Amino acid sequence: MSRVGKKPISIPDKIKISYKDRVITVQGEKGVLKRSIHPMIDLKIKDGIINVAMIKDDRIGRSLQGLTRSLVANMITGVNKGFERVLEINGIGYRAEASGGSIVFNLGYSHPIKFDLPEGISVAIDRNNVIKLAGIDKEKLGLTAAAIRQLRPPEPYKGKGIKYAEERIRRKAGKTGVK
Repeated sequence: MSRVGKKPISIPDKIKISYKDRVITVQGEKGVLKRSIHPMIDLKIKDGIINVAMIKDDRIGRSLQGLTRSLVANMITGVNKGFERVLEINGIGYRAEASGGSIVFNLGYSHPIKFDLPEGISVAIDRNNVIKLAGIDKEKLGLTAAAIRQLRPPEPYKGKGIKYAEERIRRKAGKTGVK
């Protein structure tokens, strides 16, 4: 059985949860999130605690139990506290500027790149090279951060490009000259 899936999820006082027709809705200070639940999984909400139960105990049911428990816990954390992801831009002349609901990047290409942010994701840019993305949906935030990183992934020789703040780039030695 899934160790993660068996853990109960406690519901904070300010959070309202409704579960109807296999759709869970989590409402909190920061917003509202909805997600449909797989038919092999059932949620039991009682006394401020959510338990995730399998309808059929098999390999797929066990894996879906742990996944569903993590997704519901992230929804509760998101509407209560929110999530943040930090990216750094390294390279001479590489920078980013926020303009409305989009970010304009100068990443060494012959043209600037305009990246439109999805709904629910906000951005703050420090010193033109530190991008702080924030939102209540962890999945959408991670996909947005990955799409921004993909515009110019870090290269291993000088480390130029966009990387996550906690990411460490393994550096390679360059060419060696003939003596």
